[in-house]
Amino acid sequence: MRWTQHYLPANRPHAFLSASKYHWIKYDEEKLIRVYMMQLAAQKGSELHDLAARLIKHGIKLPDTTATMNQYVNDAIGFMLTPEQVLFYSENSYGTADAIGFRNNKLRVHDLKNGITVTYFSQHKVYAALFCLEYGFKPFEIEIEMRIYQNDEVRIESADPDEITHIMDKIRTFDNLITTLKKEEGL
Repeated sequence: MRWTQHYLPANRPHAFLSASKYHWIKYDEEKLIRVYMMQLAAQKGSELHDLAARLIKHGIKLPDTTATMNQYVNDAIGFMLTPEQVLFYSENSYGTADAIGFRNNKLRVHDLKNGITVTYFSQHKVYAALFCLEYGFKPFEIEIEMRIYQNDEVRIESADPDEITHIMDKIRTFDNLITTLKKEEGL
């Protein structure tokens, strides 16, 4: 057999109708459209996050409107936040905050959401816990403000230090457990 050579980039994602993502064989046309549109929305969200990070990094403000992206970018610049900052506790526990800053004993964690699904502050709380673990802060000794930018609205909440402490303890415990399991499996 003489096989046709296809030269695809090594980092190219699988095709939507690929063998490795075979669940589509059970879809009807309506579900195919719904799932495909969700994938496109996720891709658009990633591209918008990349654009926002570049705008923030270069201090390029957008027109002062209630549009989600405009509010997010302008607030991040105004509060002098760092975009796409990795918070690292261990190889088992880390994450990238959309925009984060720590000034005057106040931690700000901002998140840009492009979808319409209702979101919660759970992700922000994990970022706050990772920040405290990585940089040696105690949640009771700092103020933590969390913001979600979505659907042309800004939702703001203060983190409960008890809850952040609980998440920090859970990260430590689960990290130790995973590390032990890895050693037992020779990983």
